[in-house]
Amino acid sequence: MQSPKRYTITAALPYTNGPVHIGHLAGVYVPADIYARYLRMKGKDVAFVCGSDEHGVPITLKAKAEGTTPQAIVDKYHEIIKNSFAEFGISFDNYSRTSAPVHHETASEFFTDLYKKGKFIEETSAQLYDEQAKQFLADRFVVGTCPKCGFEESYGDQCENCGTSHNAQDLINPKSVITGNKPTMKETKHWYLPLNEYQDWLKQWILVGHKEDWKANVLGQVKSWVDDGLKPRAVTRDLDWGIPVPVEGGQGKVLYVWFDAPIGYISSTKEWAAERGIDWEPYWKDKDSKLVHFIGKDNIVFHCIIFPSMLKAEGSYVLPENVPANEFLNLEGNKISTSKNWAVWLHEYLLEFPEKQDVLRYVLTANAPETKDNDFTWKDYQARNNNELVAIFGNFINRVVVLTNKYYQGVIPEPGPLSATDEETLKQLTKYPEIIASSIERYRFREALSELMNLARLGNKYLAEEEPWKKIKTDPERVQTIMYVALQVAKGLSVLCEPFLPFTAEKLRKMLHIEKAGTSAWEEVGKEKSLLPAGHAIGKAELLFSKVEDKEIQIQIDKLEASKTADASAEVPEQKDTIGFDDFTKLDMRVGTILEAEKIPKTKKLLKLKVDVGIDVRTIVSGIAESFSAEEVVGQRVIVLVNLAPRKLRGVESQGMILMSDTADGKLSFIEPDQDSVSNGERIS
Repeated sequence: MQSPKRYTITAALPYTNGPVHIGHLAGVYVPADIYARYLRMKGKDVAFVCGSDEHGVPITLKAKAEGTTPQAIVDKYHEIIKNSFAEFGISFDNYSRTSAPVHHETASEFFTDLYKKGKFIEETSAQLYDEQAKQFLADRFVVGTCPKCGFEESYGDQCENCGTSHNAQDLINPKSVITGNKPTMKETKHWYLPLNEYQDWLKQWILVGHKEDWKANVLGQVKSWVDDGLKPRAVTRDLDWGIPVPVEGGQGKVLYVWFDAPIGYISSTKEWAAERGIDWEPYWKDKDSKLVHFIGKDNIVFHCIIFPSMLKAEGSYVLPENVPANEFLNLEGNKISTSKNWAVWLHEYLLEFPEKQDVLRYVLTANAPETKDNDFTWKDYQARNNNELVAIFGNFINRVVVLTNKYYQGVIPEPGPLSATDEETLKQLTKYPEIIASSIERYRFREALSELMNLARLGNKYLAEEEPWKKIKTDPERVQTIMYVALQVAKGLSVLCEPFLPFTAEKLRKMLHIEKAGTSAWEEVGKEKSLLPAGHAIGKAELLFSKVEDKEIQIQIDKLEASKTADASAEVPEQKDTIGFDDFTKLDMRVGTILEAEKIPKTKKLLKLKVDVGIDVRTIVSGIAESFSAEEVVGQRVIVLVNLAPRKLRGVESQGMILMSDTADGKLSFIEPDQDSVSNGERIS
């Protein structure tokens, strides 16, 4: 493909039912920003757009939980998210919101256009309905068992355990999240986009046309959906929060959020173009425009199947040239969970680590989940900062600037004849713009950042081998050349680090007394010429990066542990179904002592126990091996349900059940008799 005239870059619209966390940043916003900044440095015409996704069921649920209105919720989080992005250096050309009039107008026009072209099918069908709440249960108003993986808390639109998208009616044992009641079925009319009509086209366009340049995880998920057979998908919902359906019969209905939200990219572009007094249409309708969607893997279906089908149905829009979706980022070994507060929130990070935006950008890029789920740990954050940014990048720049000021009062010296090492170092420098650019243009941002750090390593290695601090006494003329060459590498770093570390680039430019890199700066680093001429005066040294101390990291680790404990104490299981007194009196619970224990082979959880329960010594199979070893449970006093019907587990007949409780860290704990004097066999009543 020849070089496009312009680039339209979109980043997934963040949902305004909470702040942004590091998973969002690593999956979407940091790679998108690197790409956009790089293209601008290359002189490309770029529209980098995003905005708050403010419709849908989670917003209304959040409002109910906080006793407020959906509008108050989106206003609150829109400001938090928008300000956090700006402070973190995400360089959107426009950050809009789907509650904006321009978006309501754009989405309504898009729906109406497809409606008039006959691109929808209209169906009356039975949907889940909460009789007590007098409300249809769309999406996240209902939970139940996932029909694919069996996860019991799947949402009506998507299972967070296996990532499968589905309809609420597909759930097994559905339950209303409003009242807890089992829903009934009630007929309602909706409009559907017949995705099945686009199946062959999608297969040809993506699985054939883009099999060489799209990521494997994207192709794999698209293929899975296409192979399963695409079905019509509703584009409207029975809700009162969202964009009203703008056609006859649409009263009391809104556009489904998955239909409404991606149109937010278009409305954000319109808003940006209007502010600049230019035409928005070329960015979306000119065949010489390249559209790239940056998303997480949970949005692949919407951006690679549903939104392209919408654009294809409309007929005048360009289609995405690439959708470089990332996998998920975990936190300290566990899945990030906003509901459990197991997250590193961007707005809190910016308060707790002021002026360390680039450290987080660096760590999230170096550890980006580009091909598989990755894990963020605070210890790794500290190590990458101290051992890489401080010890390699920062150390090189500090030595160069300090020595130039010490030896030459901050004025770049005139070089003498270049040695073979000098020439090779400068030659290597000229290769890095193309090397880094190649990685960025293939969406390999980890690889690109690694090459940037290799350039810093090149500078460090050069200084370490040439040792100007020693030669200044014996060969001062040679030191002039050494420092001149080292300063060229420093200038190269100031340019090439801009997409990844924009705040660092600015600090480095100030130290070197140079202007912000222009549209030719990237190419200039790739030419064998003087980047910083002799006679140019630089400034004083400042630390580009500072060490992160153990106590700072421990605070963050303790904070996460506190949220885990708070969540464990808050998560009290719901009461089970009411039983009668007669049912209770049937339970025979007695004090016992574990006499023997052994692990059952080829199992992770099962221990085979010999337990003295007073009336006899019996075998009990218990799933406690992940919390206790066989050796440490011998002699343990326990409470046993002795009249439970025997059951075979892995070929061993279990003759009772030991009562246990869950601890805050997810382990099991024995429920023990209050007094050691209580004898085996005594009843618990």
